[in-house]
Amino acid sequence: MTAPTRHEVAAIDPDDIGHNKSSNPTFNDLIASRLSRRQLFGLGVGTAGTALLQACGGGGSGGFPILPAALAPAPAPTPAPAPAPAPAPAAPKLGFAAVSKSLADVVSVPAGYTATVLYRLGDPIASGVPAYANDGTDAAATFDRRAGDHHDGMTFFGMDASNTWSPSAAARGLLAMNHEAITPVFLHPTGQTTTGIGNAQVRTVADEVLREFYLHGVSVIEVGKGASGWTYKQDSAFNRRVHTLTEMRFSGPAAGTGSLVTKFSPDGSKTRGTLNNCANGSTPWGTYLTCEENWAGYFRRIAVTDNPNRSAKELASFSRYGVAGTGRELWATFTPDTADNLYGRWNTEVISGAANAAADYRNGANTYGWVVEIDPFTPGSTPKKRTALGRMGHEGACLGPVVAGKPLVWYMGDDSRNEYIYKFVSTKNWDPADVGGGLAAGDKYMDDGRLYVAKFNADGTGAWLELKLGVNGITASNPAYAFADAADVVINARLAADAAGATKMDRPEWTAVNPKTGEVYVTLTNTNAAARPITATDAANPRFYNDPKGAAAMAQIGNPNGHVVRFADAGGDPAALSFTWDVYLFGARATASADVNLSGLVADNDFSSPDGMWFSQATRGLLWLETDDGAYTDVTNCMLLAALPGQVGDGAARTLTNVDGATTRQQATFVGKAPGTDGLRRFLVGPKDCEITGIAESGDGRALFVNIQHPGETTPVANLANPALFGSHWPDGGNARPRSATLVITKDDGGLIGL
Repeated sequence: MTAPTRHEVAAIDPDDIGHNKSSNPTFNDLIASRLSRRQLFGLGVGTAGTALLQACGGGGSGGFPILPAALAPAPAPTPAPAPAPAPAPAAPKLGFAAVSKSLADVVSVPAGYTATVLYRLGDPIASGVPAYANDGTDAAATFDRRAGDHHDGMTFFGMDASNTWSPSAAARGLLAMNHEAITPVFLHPTGQTTTGIGNAQVRTVADEVLREFYLHGVSVIEVGKGASGWTYKQDSAFNRRVHTLTEMRFSGPAAGTGSLVTKFSPDGSKTRGTLNNCANGSTPWGTYLTCEENWAGYFRRIAVTDNPNRSAKELASFSRYGVAGTGRELWATFTPDTADNLYGRWNTEVISGAANAAADYRNGANTYGWVVEIDPFTPGSTPKKRTALGRMGHEGACLGPVVAGKPLVWYMGDDSRNEYIYKFVSTKNWDPADVGGGLAAGDKYMDDGRLYVAKFNADGTGAWLELKLGVNGITASNPAYAFADAADVVINARLAADAAGATKMDRPEWTAVNPKTGEVYVTLTNTNAAARPITATDAANPRFYNDPKGAAAMAQIGNPNGHVVRFADAGGDPAALSFTWDVYLFGARATASADVNLSGLVADNDFSSPDGMWFSQATRGLLWLETDDGAYTDVTNCMLLAALPGQVGDGAARTLTNVDGATTRQQATFVGKAPGTDGLRRFLVGPKDCEITGIAESGDGRALFVNIQHPGETTPVANLANPALFGSHWPDGGNARPRSATLVITKDDGGLIGL
C-alpha cells in the first residue's frame, strides 16, 4: 500500500467540460440571410400588460404580489374629461461611484456603503454547537448543524410576527441558500487523506467523508435586523440543513419508474440527498427551489469494467451526462461500507452478484440532476425532486411573470459548454389562493406541464421546441437514442433536446426576468476554441478571439469573456412558442478591439465571465450581474456590477470580424445598446480566488445579501503548513483559513441599494 496522500480537486472546472456531441446545426447552417433592424425588431415584443412580473435568477426579495387577470371595464355612458396626465416617474439612475478593479484580499464596495459578514462556512445554526475552529478539527457529526461550504444562490423569504411568509418584510426573514461544493484543502487538518493512485485511489478517514457529506446542500436560517445591524439567529426553530443524506421524494413523470430504482428505494419513489446546488429559484406560493448542477462527477463509474454490463441506451445516457470516472471526492471508495450504503451509494456501477437495480446503485446517477423544492417554513417537511422540469446540469429555475388564470413558467440554463436553454410551462393556471400552499402547491403546478428547449434563429427570432414523446424527433425510432416513455424523456432531457434540434450555447448559466418588461436574460459564461471553433460561431454566440492573460500567462482563445443574451416571448406571453432575441452585453477588457469589446466597456465597468444574475424586485429594473472568472484574473478579482438594461431591439445588427491565426470569418449578430457607465457600473470586487455568486434582498430593498464563494481555492495542500502561503485569509484575516461567506450590504443613509 502506498503512503497516505491527499486527494486534490482537478484544476479543470467541471462547468467547463462539455458532453454535447450532437450534430445540431449552428445558426449559419439554419438561415443565411440577415434582416434589417426594422425587420427583426418589428415582430412585436409585448411588455406583459397587466401581468405581474416576478424578478428572479438567484433569489429575490421573496416578494410575489399576486394580481387578478385584467378585466375589460364596463363602458361609461358619458366619458368624463380626461385629467391631466401624471408626470412620468423619473427613470432610475445608478447612485454610486464605480469601484475600481482590485487584486487585494478584501471586499470593496462604493463609498457610502457598508458590507458586513453575516454567515460563514462552519457557523453553528443550533444551540449547543460550538463556534467553528476553522482548523479541520471540528467534530464531523456537528456539520449537519453548521453552515455548509461554497455559498451560492439564495432567496430571502420575509416573515411577519406570526411566522408566516410576508414578501414585503424588511427586518426579519428566512434566508435559504445553496452550498454548491467544497474546498477540501481547508476542511481537514491536512487536507483529504487517501491512499493509492489512479482508479485505485481511496479515501481512508470516515470523519473526513462525513464532514463533506454535510457541507454540500442547502441552509435555511432565520435572519433579522437589530440595532447593531443584521445577524442570524443561531437557535431559531426554522434553521435547517438539507444535505447529501437528507431523504427526498420524487414527483412528476419519472417518479416510481424503473430508472430511479435503487437499493435504497426499490420502488423508485425516493432518494437521499442533493448536491452541487448552484443557482436557485422560487415559487409564487413561497417555497425555495434548489438546482443540482455538476452532480455527474461525484459518482464512481469505471467505464472499462462497467460498460460490458450496460445496454446501448445506458451508455448513450452516461456519455451525454458525463457519468464516468473515480468520483471527484472519491466518496464511493471508503470501506468498510455501512449497512445503509453511506459510501457505496456513490458507486453507480452494476455490482457483481446484484440481481437487479434494487440490489445496488446502478441507477444512482439518475436520482440527481433535478430541481428540488424545499418548504423553508416547514422544517420537518421532505423535499421533492420535481422531475417534470427535466434532468440536466440545472443552473437555476427562474420564475417568469405571474398572472392569475395563466400558466406559471420557469426558465432554466444547463451549465456546460454547448448546452441549452429550457423553460417549463405548467398545465394548471395560477390561482392566488395557493399562496402559502407549501409542497402541495408544488404538486399542483410543477408535476404536470410542458418542457421546452430553445432554438435561436439567425434572423433574431427563436422557437420553443417541446420535449415530448412522439414530437420533434423524440421517438422510439430515433437513431441516437430510442425514447421509451415520458419518464425516459425527462430523465434524458439533454438527449431529447439534441433530437429536437436545440441551439448549442456558450455555457448557459443563470436566468433572470426583467420585472418591467418580462424579458428573459441568460448569462453565457464563456467557451473555448475546443468547444466552439471559429467555424462554429453563430449569431447568438458570435465571438472568437485571442484574449491575452498577462505578459507571461497563456492566452485565452475562443469566447473567454462570455456574454448575456436576452429574449422576449411573443406577445409578452411566457407560454408563447416563439421569441425575439439580441445580445444584451458582451464581457471584455476595456482595452480590447472593437470586434471584441462590442458593448463599449470602459475601466469602470469592464468584466469577464458573467455568471450570477438577478433583478431587484424593490427597484423593479435594477439588474445585478456577478462574475466567475479565470480569464481576467491577471487584472482583477471577481466582481458584482449594477446595470439598468433597456429592452430587446434597442441596439443594432452588426457584423464582426473573427480571427484565428490565418483564418478570418465574418459573423453577423444583433448587439444591444451600449450601456455606458450610466447603465453599467462596478459595485463590488471580492477577495482573492473567489467567485461572486448568490444575491437576494430584504423586502424593502435596503439590505442586499451577496455570497463570496471559495476564496483562496487555488491553495495547494503543500501550503497548509505555512499560512502565509494561503491564497486568501478572507473573511477572518490574519493567518486564518479562508471561508465562503454571506455578506449583507447596506447603504449608510438607509436608502435603496444601488440607486
